[in-house]
Amino acid sequence: MKLTDLQAKGIDIQENIPLSRYSFTETGGPAQFLAFPKSLAELQDLLAAAEEEQLPITVIGNASNLIISDKGIKGLVIILTKMHQIKVTGDKVTAEAGARIIDTSFAAGKAGLSGLEFAAGIPGSVGGAVFMNAGAYGGETKDCLETATVLTKDGQLKTYSNAELQFSYRHSLVQETKEIVVSAVFALKKGDRETILDEMNYLNALRKYKQPLEYPSCGSVFKRPTGHFVGPMLIKAGLQGKQIGGAQVSMKHAGFIVNKGGATATDYLNLIHYIQKTIKEKYGIDLHTEVRIIGDK
Repeated sequence: MKLTDLQAKGIDIQENIPLSRYSFTETGGPAQFLAFPKSLAELQDLLAAAEEEQLPITVIGNASNLIISDKGIKGLVIILTKMHQIKVTGDKVTAEAGARIIDTSFAAGKAGLSGLEFAAGIPGSVGGAVFMNAGAYGGETKDCLETATVLTKDGQLKTYSNAELQFSYRHSLVQETKEIVVSAVFALKKGDRETILDEMNYLNALRKYKQPLEYPSCGSVFKRPTGHFVGPMLIKAGLQGKQIGGAQVSMKHAGFIVNKGGATATDYLNLIHYIQKTIKEKYGIDLHTEVRIIGDK
């Protein structure tokens, strides 16, 4: 079966679409083919068709922690945001990979379940949260994830336990296996609904106060080096406000690079490299990116 056959079956597949429409930085070149599966079956069909047509596959969640090359991505790009079902059963929340982790967090909170409060303002998807072991305000995905179900390279379903995912700081096993997270189960604790929701709203207010949410950005750009905080280190190095093209080290939070208008992915990458070089020269510290950089070079 080919992509044209899947289009005829009603699967949303488009050609030569700018990925800047979907990335949180509002940058990125075109996808050769772009698909939005609504179910696991559609996703499996897309993988099979791509293999038959020998197309490389790139899977994206909410595109919140990505920089996509200005040259775009060849092959088939799959965005999972239409696979977004969330179900609460007892003290567990099951969410498809394309569901926003924010929505999953609030579904838990409204059900009086505690454990996902830290994720109330993280803009990524559930799949991305598992892939990156996303975290904020002292909490991480690994703290409450019970299992994650993935699609293997040959299109089979496999479920990993928390331990099997080998979580560490902004890392999980699926970064190595290249498997596709399709759903996750979070094991939470019963709590007071209003207290949980108050905590979530407080963290979101704090995020709004501290972070430059008024501009497009990819969130925190760099992983935190041991013993250091990125934002204060960049301020000390005189990098806050540094701008290349339309990309700027945020004046509100130096750990963010914002699109001040008309930025390209190349602007972002050039600024990232400039920061890394400066910090290495001044402090001997290697800054590694938390944001994923993908696409053709």
